[in-house]
Amino acid sequence: MIPSIHKRGSDTVGLIRYLYGPGTKEEHTNPHLVASFDPLTPDPGRDPSATYQHLQHLLDQPVNALPKGRRPAKHVWHISVRASPEDPILSDEDWAVIARRTVAATGIAPDGDDAACRWAAVRHADDHIHIIATLVRDDGRRPRLHNEARRAQAEARRIEADYHLSQVAPGDGTAAKRPTRAARHKAERLGQEAASQELLREHVRRALAGASDETEFFDRLAAEGVRIDKRLAPSGDVLGYKVAIVGDRNKAQEPIWYAGSTLAPDLSLPRIRKRFTAAADLEREATAFYSSGVSAPARARYAAADATDTARAAFAFGDERTAAAHLVGVGEVLDAIAQTTIGPSRTELREAAWYFERATRSHIRAKDQEMYALRRAARQIVHSGTALGRGPDGTATALILDVVILAVIAAARWHAARGHAQQTEAAQQAAGHLRAAYQAAAAEPLAALRTHGERLHAPTRQRHTNTVRAALPHLADRLQTEPGWDSLVMVLDQAEQAGYDTTALLSKAAAQRDLTSADSASDVLVWRLHHLGFITPPPRRPRPNPSPAPGASPVTGAVPRQEATRPRRRL
Repeated sequence: MIPSIHKRGSDTVGLIRYLYGPGTKEEHTNPHLVASFDPLTPDPGRDPSATYQHLQHLLDQPVNALPKGRRPAKHVWHISVRASPEDPILSDEDWAVIARRTVAATGIAPDGDDAACRWAAVRHADDHIHIIATLVRDDGRRPRLHNEARRAQAEARRIEADYHLSQVAPGDGTAAKRPTRAARHKAERLGQEAASQELLREHVRRALAGASDETEFFDRLAAEGVRIDKRLAPSGDVLGYKVAIVGDRNKAQEPIWYAGSTLAPDLSLPRIRKRFTAAADLEREATAFYSSGVSAPARARYAAADATDTARAAFAFGDERTAAAHLVGVGEVLDAIAQTTIGPSRTELREAAWYFERATRSHIRAKDQEMYALRRAARQIVHSGTALGRGPDGTATALILDVVILAVIAAARWHAARGHAQQTEAAQQAAGHLRAAYQAAAAEPLAALRTHGERLHAPTRQRHTNTVRAALPHLADRLQTEPGWDSLVMVLDQAEQAGYDTTALLSKAAAQRDLTSADSASDVLVWRLHHLGFITPPPRRPRPNPSPAPGASPVTGAVPRQEATRPRRRL
């Protein structure tokens, strides 16, 4: 059950007309009163003799009884209470009880208070009610509404339990404001895929991902194609900013501006400035199986995989402020991947980034310096350009998604352990979209590895089979039955050619994650080996070929060998 307190207003009869009217899309059906402060309250929906003005006059009576100078400018209070889509349809009697509990919890009409505010609850759909109240009590005083939104949420949780309804994750005050119904309808009219404030929040987060300073942030935000208005001090220093969607105007044909802080609590300029660091970009050189022909986008993704894997461990073993910083950093890496990836996984990545944005915020104060490695990784991804969905770029994208999925799952567990229900749910939603993105990104590189693995000569395949049995005796039989077995054999062959002790490398890869619950243990090991091949250089790197040899792997440029020609070396 979701209670939403709307902006206060001054037009009582205007809101009554809306509640009893057809709605903006003819969605209101059978509007009628289910409860009110007085059982004799006129109901324009069921009583032909009752008018909107009758109901308005009754509700406004305590307001009009005050001298004009003492009347509140915004005296109309409005809350909607909506059931979840999967909940059963409640009766009018049920909604009447819910309405009374809501006005009591919020302070509009506490139980047993005969001089409370006047209110009425209108139902014009199966799944929700609207409550209108006027903010002057019958004794002429104002109601005490401190934290009424939080109290409404708490009462909604109790109502869910009492009526056996779906349990909605409770809020903690760190969520971004949801767009109003009017804003969503306007977005539909303008042909936008989302409300303006949601689109702007996504634009700002994309511009922020990996930005090194304020100048770069605003330059990238301008490149996103949004309007920017900076608030300047007399000295010329920027004090704040607001943004607007081009073409989104009010009735006076003026741009509709949103300050960064209204888009999300962490997007105000002071909060953004805390993310910036002057640390030099540290770009790791790709090693291991990638001795030549590795693109800049692929290298950036390999480096980001290393930083993200460190964050994953921090969620399990780091202190809370470090983990909170890593949440922000992982969010920026995900934003960077989403905007630099093309192909079928792009849509799922955008959805994942949109959901995980909620998981990056909590009341735990982040240790800002702990996010710098991830921010540098995000910057490298953005500045390295767009990654193609094939060859080394496709392999690197699949690898980073494999690592990010594990980090996001770890983040969900971290939030769950602290009772952060909304953040937990958001991280779980993000993980679902990431899995879909991974499936799309991994299909081509895994298929290429599998094809080349199938072509290896029998003695070579047997040698790698023996390696698997030596390193992972408890998993060898399972791995050989999986579709990804040939891909794993091929990666082991590439590692051997690069000079690795494949038994030691495979054992190390298996130790990094429990494989018993993996859908495909062989696929997990493929990406673990690729990742280790990047962060753990062999004792002696093979001499790079100036160009791929005939029959080379389209994934890494490695040539399937007939026989082992180089002795294995220990790590």
